[in-house]
Amino acid sequence: MTSFRTLDLADVKGRRVLVRVDFNTPMANGRVADTTRLQRVVPTITEIADKGGKVILLAHLGRPKGVPNEAESLRPVAAALQEVLQRPVAFAADCVGEPARAAIAKLRGGDILLLENTRLHAGEEKNEPGFVAQLAANGDMFVNEAFSASHRAHASIAGLARQLPAFAGRVMQAELEALGKALDHPARPLMAVVGGAKVSTKLEALGALVDKVDLLVIGGGMANTFLAAEGKAIGRSMCERELLDAARSILAKPKAADCQIVLPVDVAVAQQFEAHAPSHIVSVDHVGEHDMIVDVGPKSVAHIESLLARTKTLVWNGPLGAFELPPFDEGTNAVAQTAARLTREGKLLSVAGGGETAAALNRAGAANGFSYVSTAGGAFLEWLEGKELPGVAALAQ
Repeated sequence: MTSFRTLDLADVKGRRVLVRVDFNTPMANGRVADTTRLQRVVPTITEIADKGGKVILLAHLGRPKGVPNEAESLRPVAAALQEVLQRPVAFAADCVGEPARAAIAKLRGGDILLLENTRLHAGEEKNEPGFVAQLAANGDMFVNEAFSASHRAHASIAGLARQLPAFAGRVMQAELEALGKALDHPARPLMAVVGGAKVSTKLEALGALVDKVDLLVIGGGMANTFLAAEGKAIGRSMCERELLDAARSILAKPKAADCQIVLPVDVAVAQQFEAHAPSHIVSVDHVGEHDMIVDVGPKSVAHIESLLARTKTLVWNGPLGAFELPPFDEGTNAVAQTAARLTREGKLLSVAGGGETAAALNRAGAANGFSYVSTAGGAFLEWLEGKELPGVAALAQ
């Protein structure tokens, strides 16, 4: 991974520091329902403020498509951030124009201001030069603390980084360093665990990983498509039959690449897709006509764990089963806990990414044992695919 500028190189005292954060948080009844993303950027905000910088936060919420929308205002997020930081957080009713200028003019070193949702302007997602210039006029330097949005070439991400001196925030720095260790120059064997519901959302990542990793474990609903591609009966299980040829193509790639693809050998099956539905374990060769595959089985877990024991680097995206419906989280929990233990023992570098993945690892009590867990979804997948992320490329030294 290309080297990038960090806050260690930034003199922020007395400067207007535009900090792009990801505050696209779940909302309920006009309030922030989960402050995880707010908490993650506390170190960067407090570092800049404590060094005398004027912290000016830029963020988006939802998909208003350039249309002003009170339901997607960041005003409630400012209130929640103030509680998290235990410091005053001012709010401006726009991210450009007179409301932003007036609010910024009042700032002193150490003050914190959140500007209104950047996506309320059509120029944000279009990365319009005029809108970039309006944003840039409000700052002396730019800090990107939104890895999860850095696969978007938007004005407040890639555009600003080209207009102002640009630096990676502390969370961005940690993300890039962790990802670099995991795929750029990994200790081998290198394993990727890719799960989740659909092959279609991760098809490019799977194709790219076959050429990069030594072991590719495919689980979750997407494994059903691969089992069907091998000619196995999968009953009423989720399956993207229009992608069977694509799955066969991926299964054929290891013949040319030095990669072992690992699919389930046994599975938990149920007649209803609901928590605590009656279930039993069967071989993947004996899935019944009315069965639905809801988790990997114990033999599959044991096989993955045996491979993990000799793995040096692990990247993980997506659960191995219907983890949100107990007890069909058992496969994911067991493998995650083994990976966490090996990491704590210093035998494994483990990096996981994606909101669903982070949730699954938290449920398993394993997240704190991983080397790094990112909440980024789309950006993490594009990184796995080997794509250049516009927001990251703009930080290159």
